[in-house]
This record gives sequence, C-alpha cells and structure tokens, in this order.
Amino acid sequence: MSLQWYPGHMTKARREMVALMPSQDVMIEVLDSRLPRASSNPLLAELRGTKPVIKVLTKSDLADSAVTRAWVEYFEGEPDVKAFAATIERPQATRKRIAELCRDLALHRGPDKPVRALIAGVPNVGKSTLLNILMNRVVAKVSDKPAVTREQQLVHLASGMVITDSPGLMWPKIEHEPQAFRLAFAGSIPDTAIDYLTIGMFSAELLLERYPALAVARYKLGATPPTAEALLTEIGRRRGALRKGGVVDLHKAAELLVHEFRAGLIGQVSLEAPPIDTRPLEPT
Repeated sequence: MSLQWYPGHMTKARREMVALMPSQDVMIEVLDSRLPRASSNPLLAELRGTKPVIKVLTKSDLADSAVTRAWVEYFEGEPDVKAFAATIERPQATRKRIAELCRDLALHRGPDKPVRALIAGVPNVGKSTLLNILMNRVVAKVSDKPAVTREQQLVHLASGMVITDSPGLMWPKIEHEPQAFRLAFAGSIPDTAIDYLTIGMFSAELLLERYPALAVARYKLGATPPTAEALLTEIGRRRGALRKGGVVDLHKAAELLVHEFRAGLIGQVSLEAPPIDTRPLEPT
C-alpha cells in the first residue's frame, strides 16, 4: 500500500526551495530522532545536490538514546554531513552547535560574510521549534499538527547567520509501506489521511518486537501479549475503549496507542535503527 498526502502548498514550497538552494551555503535537515530514515525526504538530497548538510535529530529525549547515538555515527560517516541530537531542554547547546557546524561546513564564506542556511524537513519534525531555539524567541508558530508552516521565513541570527525556514515538504507518493506507517505513527501525516487501526496494528507489532517491556509497563500487563491485536485488545480494556456489550473497540484502542506514543508516554522508543544495526526493522 502506498500513501499519498501532498497538499497544494508543498508544490509551491518545492519550487521555492529549488530557486533558493543555489544561494545557500548549508542545508539544515531536521529529522525525528525516533525515525531518522523514515523522516528523511529523498527530494531534499536531490535539491541540495553537493551542498553540505547538518542533520539535526530532534525529539531525542523521546527516542532510545543508544539508537540515536548510532544514527549520529551513521550519518557522520556520509560525505559532507554533520549530525547531532537536539532537545528543547538544551537550547543554548543547540544554538552553539549549529553555529559551529555551519562555520565548519561553509569555510569558503570567509569571516566577513554571513553563512546562509536553509532549514528543511518533512512536516512535524520540529523545524519551527528549532528556528525558535536559534532565535532565542518565538518567531514561528509551533503545533503538534503537520503542515502548520506554509510560507518561507527569513531571519538573521545574533551570530550573523542568515536562516530560511521552509514549510514541511513531503514527497508525492510514499511507496515503502513501513516508512509511511512510521511517519503516520509519529504524526508527520495528518490523522485525516490515515486509518488508525492499520497504523495501530503496525505500531503495536513494532513495539512488541523492539520494546515489549515498555509496552508491558505502560499498560500494566501481566505478560507480553503474543500479537499486535492482543496488545490493542488489552489497551482497549484498560482504557475503557469498549463498545456495547463490553466488546473492545480496536479502532479506539489504536487511536489511544498512537496518541500516547506521540506524547512520549510509552517511553524512549526508536522505530528504526541504522543499517549497521542487525536487529529487524519491520515486523514480520
């Protein structure tokens, strides 16, 4: 199953990025630490060409720290790439690190010329939050819903850098089903474009495969459920997601699971590991 969600403003955003990229020194690609590969838009690699990129892994406080470190190491092994994990709890460190990396990657600009950088990424990965951190004040609207930013925004940092924040950009058709499901689970695709039960079943299976102890602890289970449906059934019973006659509403249970994951209530969970990790990435 492929997933299509490509609102009209993204066509405009892509066109604007194509026009802007030649004037930029660095791309700052924002990725969700819980799914760095799934939240990496292949169009951005195409748009930046040979320009260097800083991959900022946001929401790292919600991800498995060991897996996040492995992702940073993996990205650092790619040419013209710098990477680091960021959280809103360390804004000063994030500002300092971004400035250092931009200077390192744009040495050709010289000391008297401001470095120009473009912030880009798929919806709802934290681009606007990052811009607010860099500015040390609120200049961009932040929401837990995707596609809130619709227009480019140009700002000048105290360090002298010139930053352009771009709208979240998806690609027209996500062919790889597990990638689409991970994006939906994390909230990069709006709820109106997904089926909760499908996403919930996929996500429950992924949790049982990668973090069964967290699922057991969160929902106060006596043992690890044998299947995704069994986990959703237990969630429904414990959260009161019941239909007439006491039958568990699996759709409602799936919705509860999705929203609790997005809120970080299940624990520090990474939905995928870098290729160097031999653990299975997709449920079987």
